[in-house]
Amino acid sequence: MSFMPYVPPEQLIKDRSDYARKGISRGKSVVALEYADGILLLAENPSATLHKISEIYDRIAFAGVGKYSEFEDLRISGVRLADLRGYSYGREDVKAKDIANGYSQALSGIFTQQMKPYEVELLVSEVGDEPAGNEIYHVLFDGSVTDEQGFVAIGGRSDELMEALRGSYAEGADLPTAVHTAVDALSSVEETSVVAEQLEAGVLERSRPTRRKFRRLSDQEVLEILPAKS
Repeated sequence: MSFMPYVPPEQLIKDRSDYARKGISRGKSVVALEYADGILLLAENPSATLHKISEIYDRIAFAGVGKYSEFEDLRISGVRLADLRGYSYGREDVKAKDIANGYSQALSGIFTQQMKPYEVELLVSEVGDEPAGNEIYHVLFDGSVTDEQGFVAIGGRSDELMEALRGSYAEGADLPTAVHTAVDALSSVEETSVVAEQLEAGVLERSRPTRRKFRRLSDQEVLEILPAKS
């Protein structure tokens, strides 16, 4: 008969939290900023195929940090949930809040019921018809959800990035200014110049004349923006 040592619940929760945070801290951060025409998501990512930033639905984008296989699995689940809701009700009924709540329930169950928690943090963003309608939800590894306004950073050195963004973020800025703000914050925290070719950037652009508002910024677009304020 095997003997299972007793572990106080608070110690178990602390150990799982420490484990998840340690895994997340090894990855590069993602920054999300509201700008005049939508929401910018930007990350340092040398891979051209393993994306941290992706589209979920017409007006909704996803960003993840931590263990790639885990947040990619969650991204796919979010796409399926959005498609099912859009098919069952209507495309206008698919909301970032519902996707974020779905992620929250899934991550909370994994955190409390499985031996190993997911080593991920997520952002779910939705662009509104007006700036006041923008929504950004930050979902933690334990299922906690926060509603962010203006800007948010997740991942490795998110606390330092948030401090940098507080000092430089300007509400209602244009896209080039938003890109510069995000890149400058990343550079100051990493204490090194961020290489444009290793940036992954996507926007939810409300003025885009299609139903789908998400688009990726190409390397050329980023290269054209970054020297603009030099």
